[in-house]
Amino acid sequence: MENLVIVAIGGNSLVKDNGSNSIDDQYEAACETARHIVDMVEEGLNVIVTHGNGPQVGYELRRSEISNETAGLPSVPLVNCVADTQGGIGYQIQQALTNELARRGINKKVATVITQVEVSADDPNFLNPTKPVGGFYSFEQAEELKGEHPDWHFIEDSGRGYRRVVPSPKPVDIVEKDVIKSLVEKGYIVIAVGGGGIPVIKSDNGTYHGIDAVIDKDFATSLLAEQVSAETLIITTGVERVCIHFGQPAQKALDQVTIPEMEMFVQEGHFPPGSMLPKIEASLDFLKGGGERVIITSPESLKEAVKRNTGTHIIR
Repeated sequence: MENLVIVAIGGNSLVKDNGSNSIDDQYEAACETARHIVDMVEEGLNVIVTHGNGPQVGYELRRSEISNETAGLPSVPLVNCVADTQGGIGYQIQQALTNELARRGINKKVATVITQVEVSADDPNFLNPTKPVGGFYSFEQAEELKGEHPDWHFIEDSGRGYRRVVPSPKPVDIVEKDVIKSLVEKGYIVIAVGGGGIPVIKSDNGTYHGIDAVIDKDFATSLLAEQVSAETLIITTGVERVCIHFGQPAQKALDQVTIPEMEMFVQEGHFPPGSMLPKIEASLDFLKGGGERVIITSPESLKEAVKRNTGTHIIR
């Protein structure tokens, strides 16, 4: 579709580092993000918004566990926690976008699509949890939680502390892709595949059932972008541009890079797993599937990035 871009918003960007992580704080962050997205709408772009849920789905899991332990309430499975956060975060972004459009006098509607994403039951990632969820813990806190929950897994996350990790299978198909595409064609801004989508497995008879996991939102967004024929995939992150030799004297920001150049940087180990690497891999998947351009930049740089004034642009 002409002028169709898909923007992936990180779940971490909706939770500020200063400890302000209440629901009201998250809505305020969603409003800030909405302003940057509506800037793009004013540039004449059709927009699909996706979002992560890493911190939020961890909070949901912990609430479920505490309420079960202290009040005997039924535990909520991880797949349902993903669905809950998809609806909750989608609502906040939808309202924030609707209000920002109204403030600017733009006659456009917003809709959130609860999105199931098919995964393979044989995906080896089910046996190797890697997806961080929830907040950060000290080493001592993580050890205490592991003692209480022997089946939990933790990793050290980029020097910021320890986080729980859960399985993260690769997406195979976006179940509601036709609904999403239809709404975009009718002029809607669509919010979809929240938290990477609700992971489901398709049976031989065509029925679906959920499975406990959290799909990486960048891979799910890349697949959606390919399936709805988007021209551009935009992945937002905490930096304005991707860097090689990050944190070293030779650090260099990347402006425009081709697929072969980016693959070389990946092989050289410039991008840490669980951080920038999945974003790069998802970007390359989209371009190899027929996409025209990927932009990686910060949310506040979106307007200038689509004008090609900033951001890292990956092309074929």
